[in-house]
Amino acid sequence: MALPSLPFFSKHKKPLLNRCRDDHATKMRLKYDPYYHVIEEQRGSTVRLDGRDMIMLASNDYLGLSFDPRVVEAGQAAMQRWGASPTGARSANGSRAYHIELEEKLAAHLGREACHVHSSGYLSCMSSVAAFAQKGDLVFADKNLHSSLWDGIRLSMASVERFAHNNPTDLRDALEAAAPDAAKMLVLEGVYSMEGHICRLPELVPLAEAHHCFTVLDDAHGFGVLGKDGRGTPNHFGLEGQIDIVCGSLSKSLGSTGGFVAASREVIDFLRTNSKQTIFSAALSPAQAAIASTALDLMQREPEHRERLWANTRKYRAMLDELGLDTWGSETPAVPIVLGSKERVYPFWQALREKGIFTIMSIAPAVPAGKDLIRTAISALHTDEQLERIAEAMAYAVKKVGVGR
Repeated sequence: MALPSLPFFSKHKKPLLNRCRDDHATKMRLKYDPYYHVIEEQRGSTVRLDGRDMIMLASNDYLGLSFDPRVVEAGQAAMQRWGASPTGARSANGSRAYHIELEEKLAAHLGREACHVHSSGYLSCMSSVAAFAQKGDLVFADKNLHSSLWDGIRLSMASVERFAHNNPTDLRDALEAAAPDAAKMLVLEGVYSMEGHICRLPELVPLAEAHHCFTVLDDAHGFGVLGKDGRGTPNHFGLEGQIDIVCGSLSKSLGSTGGFVAASREVIDFLRTNSKQTIFSAALSPAQAAIASTALDLMQREPEHRERLWANTRKYRAMLDELGLDTWGSETPAVPIVLGSKERVYPFWQALREKGIFTIMSIAPAVPAGKDLIRTAISALHTDEQLERIAEAMAYAVKKVGVGR
């Protein structure tokens, strides 16, 4: 009697299932288990993982507002009034008053005529490109853009010219080589979250203007962090009127989920007519809209959150500098620790976990070759005691892995 073949030793008749089974990247992820950890509990900047309290050093809750009692209460009150969900797309079963209120507040804060909010920042950033660029157009893209923007570029079917990260000279060369009558778009980030770099807008924007580029800026990590009252990177440089679209996320400084696109009225009207990501995706939930709206109020009224964030950031960077760690020239609370190879990144990450510090790692090809890193982010919620514990853990990891000074 023939024995049945075991799935482990046989190929499936469905090639796509074989692709899932044989994927090397998935096998490595499951072997080393660096992502998708299950947080059992969170209290501010402390999380519980596998029954053990750890300091969260990978969250984008820059201003620490996701645990503010006023923010939490606003979300609860919104659900009591509106229910748990709008249960569909705004184009199908209508906008709600809370969508309009949030959009008007965001537009006013950013100095724009109009705004549209989506149920995720990824949708907002992707639609900011895909809804406007078309086949035959030319998109100039910083090579270190976020995946959401690259997906928008791909969906637009426009031609794309990548230029060296944050490099005005390389952009100038690319623009000068382009057909002068082509419709052009420039896509940038206000703060590049993997590197912590602030976009060189004062040098890049004049080039875009000279070549008649429609400019899209993803300011997810600049909004709330830079500029007067957290108005973001364009305000930081006094260039609000020279950026056509500012898009971003509600899940960073505003402690919610969702995203926004802010622009002129005619641009937002075009988005609502032509963006598939906008027309066919479910609307932002009442709780998340209320959370973002309340957090925006607090961000405007209470500068101490941002002041604490930057004080913590300065202490943290000084700590890493003293240890001789490479932070890739980070200028913001998003601070990478560049170790240069996965053989160093993984044990460094493990050493931090041993000392109760939760971080994430990113290795090539997610980052350029030789830039394998630990990604960390500072919050206004981090206490002085926690920063001291982080310093001790970093010193331990440096000694164990043999990096730094």
